[in-house]
Amino acid sequence: MHRPFRYTLLTASLLFSLNAAALPAGDLPLMPWPQRVELAQPQGKLPLDYRLTLSIQGDDLAEALPRWRERIERQTGWTLAPQGEQNGAATVAIIIKQQVAPQPMPDSDESYQLQVTPQGATLTANTRFGALRGMETLLQLVQTDGENTFIPLVNITDVPRFPWRGVLLDSARHFLPVADILRQIDGMAAAKLNVFHWHLTDDQGWRFASERYPKLQQLASDGHFYTREQMQQVVAYATARGIRVVPEIDLPGHASTIAVAYPELMSAPGPYQMERAWGVHKPTLDPANGEVYQFIDNIVGELVAIFPDPYLHIGGDEVDASQWQESQSIQAFMQQNQLADAHALQAFFNQKLEKILEKHQRRMVGWDEIYHPALPHSIVIQSWQGPDSLAASAQDGYQGILSTGFYLDQPQSTAYHYRNEIMPQPLGVVTEVQEGEKAQSWQFSMPRFKGSAVEGSFTLIEGKAGWRGFIDFKGKSRRAVQGIEWRTPQQVTFCIDSWMGETCPVLTLQQDQLSGYTRVGNVRYPTTGSKLAAIPAGKMPVVPDEQHQANILGGEAAFWAENIRAPILDIKMWPRTFAVAERLWSAKEVTDEGKMYQRLAAVDAWSVVSVGLQQHAASAREFTRLANSVDITPLQILAEAVEPGQYYTRNHLKFKAGHYHQFEPLNRFADALPAESAAVRDLHAQVALLLQDKNHPAAAQAIRERLQHWQRNGAPVQQAIAGNVVLKDLAPVAQDVSALSDLGLMLLERYQHGKPLSQAEAAQAQQQLDAAAQIRDEVVIAAVYPLEALLRAVAVQ
Repeated sequence: MHRPFRYTLLTASLLFSLNAAALPAGDLPLMPWPQRVELAQPQGKLPLDYRLTLSIQGDDLAEALPRWRERIERQTGWTLAPQGEQNGAATVAIIIKQQVAPQPMPDSDESYQLQVTPQGATLTANTRFGALRGMETLLQLVQTDGENTFIPLVNITDVPRFPWRGVLLDSARHFLPVADILRQIDGMAAAKLNVFHWHLTDDQGWRFASERYPKLQQLASDGHFYTREQMQQVVAYATARGIRVVPEIDLPGHASTIAVAYPELMSAPGPYQMERAWGVHKPTLDPANGEVYQFIDNIVGELVAIFPDPYLHIGGDEVDASQWQESQSIQAFMQQNQLADAHALQAFFNQKLEKILEKHQRRMVGWDEIYHPALPHSIVIQSWQGPDSLAASAQDGYQGILSTGFYLDQPQSTAYHYRNEIMPQPLGVVTEVQEGEKAQSWQFSMPRFKGSAVEGSFTLIEGKAGWRGFIDFKGKSRRAVQGIEWRTPQQVTFCIDSWMGETCPVLTLQQDQLSGYTRVGNVRYPTTGSKLAAIPAGKMPVVPDEQHQANILGGEAAFWAENIRAPILDIKMWPRTFAVAERLWSAKEVTDEGKMYQRLAAVDAWSVVSVGLQQHAASAREFTRLANSVDITPLQILAEAVEPGQYYTRNHLKFKAGHYHQFEPLNRFADALPAESAAVRDLHAQVALLLQDKNHPAAAQAIRERLQHWQRNGAPVQQAIAGNVVLKDLAPVAQDVSALSDLGLMLLERYQHGKPLSQAEAAQAQQQLDAAAQIRDEVVIAAVYPLEALLRAVAVQ
């Protein structure tokens, strides 16, 4: 696998470097962005009509041809003429150079070239997999303007940067019907993703129908499981779209369902019952019991008969070792086998498991916790612990994939995921204090609603070129901070992308004490601390050398299902997953967030029409339920100003309230919302334009119209809220949106007319914004933040 990957990475980098001048073509509605795009003629078009013909040569893709024709019909509204009756029509010729087996593999060649001329379009690929990827590009290029339907005249050469580009769907916590899974596979194919990681078992449900151990589905699934035929259907559907299916069966922890069905395999006698609460639980397989390995051997035998991929995911994460520690027989077993601790015992277990997989001609994938020098280098480590863990295992010769930063079950901005570079990065900032520079270091503590407080320190250095700095989160490596801004001589803010999301402290540093808050995504967490006498030592980021970087195969977006049920799955997945797909496919240098959002809006609409994704339909359906009416406009307008609480804030609030379990309804206003508000992002942009130019009429008008729009919605949305008990806690949020609209209009007026606020007026306005920024009913008024920027400008005129 190393050779094809290294070739892909180097080829991608070369193509990008040859084509830096072609990036202005970025206005094309393409995502992920190809490695090389050239506009043959800036305004050139290949006109299309209902006589469009598609032809394939070199491999059998007969099943794909009607699917592509149907999608073109959806995009255009046409009924295409039957093949063979298109005289004089535009043609799309698909030429495949080499016939290969239909089953996608980790080293499948996905490269392609697309040339569109006035005479037609030619898609050339080495294999069927490149043709499948190239057709998605061509379908994105089918456009309609004021004159006609067309494809722009372009030359595209494309190849993925990484060979492993996946999505994890969790069917264990909330069951996902097959139809919903197949629709997501269509979306994955459209985004050029190629691995469906199917999480089939966990503490709350066993979803894999076993013939050898039927009590698993009978006693531990609540009747929600996939039959052998259904799983084969999913595999066939994915295969036809060039997507591998990697099943995950959690071993040896997250095993409550096994405990319910077969308690004799566990490390403690039980009795056991179905686990309904989310979190990490005690039931763990007994590594000293030979019957456990026979059970696994039989389960793996069933899996490989259904899933042909060479990899099988064994989980391996978050093992609660308490049953092992409390068992006299297991402790004796550890002494007998010279196993020093629980990590060594898990490595022993995984060694036995790896041999079972080898017997069935499968390779192991597991989470960070499986990393151990006792395991062969054939395994793949999936990292949820972050770039340091990924880098360390890669440097040690283990292949790996990254999921940290791609947990899309968390509401986060698309930009946060988009900035998440796969390859571990060096610190990128000078830490030594130079002559004439001044440095200050502060320790901090940020309590969370669940779990331990986030602690650490940060250092700010003032030099001739301005401010620079870095942060040391406890237990993690040092990272550079960005955007250091002193709002007053005592108040400072800066940002960093942490494992929690975009993390921006807003702190007052006074008399050696630190106070304020840290904004994690859109949620404020109180933060306190004190000044340090010296700069802490810290740990430098782990970065593998060039040779070992080839061990990093790519990454996966993860959709854990504590807060996801099937009816809202599309809202959580799309269109953000296209941005993750771009990070995994496109050249590293493709990072312009503005262009990303522009193209994301285009692909969002395209994915609804061409692919059949339901992110907007699902949201409208949820709003209809909440409004008890098809008149959902008031709720939609309110949704423009608010966002779901980001990071794992919603999970933590449910835990704090005692609602962190399988039966907590996911039926709130927050559940109907996308992860971020496009309207608030636009308001940010318009405020930024206005602050650059006080006389910017278009920006001022856009801000005014948006605020008036929210202002007029006050009474209608309160009426809608009053009609559904589920919305009861949303009433003060809606009231604050109306009040903030009034405040924003006043600030706009004062700013444009050069009438600064008095100190008392500014303090009162800030107090109103701070009160409105709190999380309520699991949502945050995200409009607070652009209005804060406007307030600061008015206050300092």
